[in-house]
Amino acid sequence: MRAKRDPVLHPRNGGGHLVAMGINKVALESCARTGGFPVSPRLTVGKWLLVLVVSLAAWIAAFMSIGPLSSLAARGLPWFTPGGHAAGAFEFFLFEVPKVLLLLVLIVFIMGVVRSFFSPETTRRLLTGRGEHAGTVLAALLGIVTPFCSCSAVPMFIGFMSAGVPLGVTFSFLVSAPMVNEVALVLLFGLFGWKVAGIYLVTGLVIAMVTGFVIGRLRLEGWVQSWVKEVSAHNRGADVSPAWPARFEMGLEALRDIVGRTWPYVVVGVGIGAAIHGWVPADSLAPLMGRTAWWSVPLAVLVGVPMYSNAAGMIPVVQALLAKGAALGTALAFMMAVVGLSFPEWVILRRVLTIKLIVVFAGVVAMGIMLVGYLFNFLF
Repeated sequence: MRAKRDPVLHPRNGGGHLVAMGINKVALESCARTGGFPVSPRLTVGKWLLVLVVSLAAWIAAFMSIGPLSSLAARGLPWFTPGGHAAGAFEFFLFEVPKVLLLLVLIVFIMGVVRSFFSPETTRRLLTGRGEHAGTVLAALLGIVTPFCSCSAVPMFIGFMSAGVPLGVTFSFLVSAPMVNEVALVLLFGLFGWKVAGIYLVTGLVIAMVTGFVIGRLRLEGWVQSWVKEVSAHNRGADVSPAWPARFEMGLEALRDIVGRTWPYVVVGVGIGAAIHGWVPADSLAPLMGRTAWWSVPLAVLVGVPMYSNAAGMIPVVQALLAKGAALGTALAFMMAVVGLSFPEWVILRRVLTIKLIVVFAGVVAMGIMLVGYLFNFLF
C-alpha cells in the first residue's frame, strides 16, 4: 500500500499517468539520487583515454573507407545493371547508412559527455527563478545539449512545473530539445555546409523562443492537466558533479541508448532516400516542392505531422529530395515537422496537457516552421 503514501504515484496526483507511460518509479528514484550519473565507473581516466584514442583511429579509418567500399560492392554485384536505377539506389544505401551511423556514434558520445554537465536537476535549477524573457532564451539554448526523449519528457515537464518554471519557458525547452539537436546540426553541417547548419540553428532557436513567448503571454497555465500541478517536487535529485570516468561512462551509455533506438530510423530513412535517389527522375519534384509553388511549404508541414522519425533518419531523405529538385526550405520544413510536430509526440504530451493547449502549441510551432521554410527558399 506504499502508493497511497507516495504523492508522485498516487492516482489522484497522476501516478496512474506515470505508470501508463511506462515510467518506472525505481528508475526515477535512482536518477534522482545520482543525478542520472553512473555510480561506479569501470575504467580509470588513463584507460579511458587509451580506449578513446584507439576508437577514434578506428572511426577515422572506417569513415574514410565508406566511399570506395560501397562503390566496389554496388558495382560488383552481377544482378544490378551498371548505371541502372537499382544500382544507383543500392550504392546510395550502402554509402549513406554507415556514414550516418558513424557520424551518429561520434556525435552521440561527445554530447553524452557534454550532457553530464547538465543533469535534470541542474537544468531545473538554471531555469527556476529566472525572469520570463531570460528564462525562455536560456531554456531554448539548454534544449540543444540536454536529453529529451519519451522517458524524460514528461518527468522533466512535471519537474519544471513543480519547481515554479513558467509555462512559456517550459515550452521553449520542449520545442528546442527535439528540433535543434546536435545530430541534426552536425549532419546538416556535414552534408550542406556551415551556412545551412547555422541558419537552421538560429531559426530553430527562434521558433522555440517565440513559442515560449507566445504561450507565456497567453497565460495558459489553466490548460495544463490538473494533476500535474498537484505533483510535488520532492523527488528532485542532488546536483551531482561526477568525475571524468563517470562522464565518459555517460557518453557510452548515451551511445547504447540513443544509437540503439535510432538506427532503425536511419536504415528506413536512408532506404526511402535511396528509392528517391534511384527511381525518381531528376527535377521531377520541382513542381511540387520547388520555390515557385507557394503552397509547397504548408503542404510539406501537413504531410510531415502524421509521420514519426528523428533528424538522423530524416537527413538522408532531405538529401535525396534536394537532388531531385525540391527546394531546401520545403525539404527542411518537412523534416522539422516530422521531428518537432509528430503526432506520436502529441499522444505523449496529451498525458500532461489538455487538447486545447496541444492545439495552440502545434499551431505556433507550425507557423514558425513554415516561416523557416519560406526563409530558406528565399535565401538558397
